[in-house]
Amino acid sequence: MSVDDINIQLAKVAAAIAEPARATMLCALMDGRARTSTELAMLAEISPSTASVHLGKLREQSLVQVLAQGKHRYYQLSGGQVAAALESLMAIAGRMRPDFTPSTPERLRQARTCYDHMAGEYAVAIHDYLLSNNYLIAQQDPRAYELSADGEQLFASIGIELAAMKKGRRRFACACVDWSERRPHLGGAVGAGLLKHFVQHAWVEADLDSRALRLTTKGRRQFAKHFGLFST
Repeated sequence: MSVDDINIQLAKVAAAIAEPARATMLCALMDGRARTSTELAMLAEISPSTASVHLGKLREQSLVQVLAQGKHRYYQLSGGQVAAALESLMAIAGRMRPDFTPSTPERLRQARTCYDHMAGEYAVAIHDYLLSNNYLIAQQDPRAYELSADGEQLFASIGIELAAMKKGRRRFACACVDWSERRPHLGGAVGAGLLKHFVQHAWVEADLDSRALRLTTKGRRQFAKHFGLFST
């Protein structure tokens, strides 16, 4: 790419950020959580149809990406480079990051089922722990994971068999956008295997009348031991 081409592309990216509604939506995504176009429209105080047009322009410049999950479509920043650029611009503008305030009831927010795997604060924390410690390895598809050798050893120490999961037709491990936290928890066969183990070994107990999961005393100890939760 020539210098002129780079300058032209830079101008396009700058123009995409410069519009006030688009800047508001980008800043709202700086907390790392995904949001729907409707939520972003409300934050930017524009109509949903106008928000869709703006989000289309942001996607054209690779500033945001879409995560499709069931009937829902969530938007998040395209990556760390975009976040770093926005952080610098926000510092120049003297603007603070907006806080994300979930409205989910506390019991459901902490831990619940998401089909056959665990969701909520604890599930997101487990996902982040596995990823930051290189037990999970991100693939070319940003939502797909493999387990590292250390990750396989960790699962073996917990007592989770991986052989059948690898042979199955189901996706092995993947990121699933958390409904309350708007950040990924672990789905796929590995996520399902974790929840099955948690329930069978009484680390969590399921509510009879809701999706909520209650962490037991044993579970709290095991989550601290294996996933670094509650250690501070």
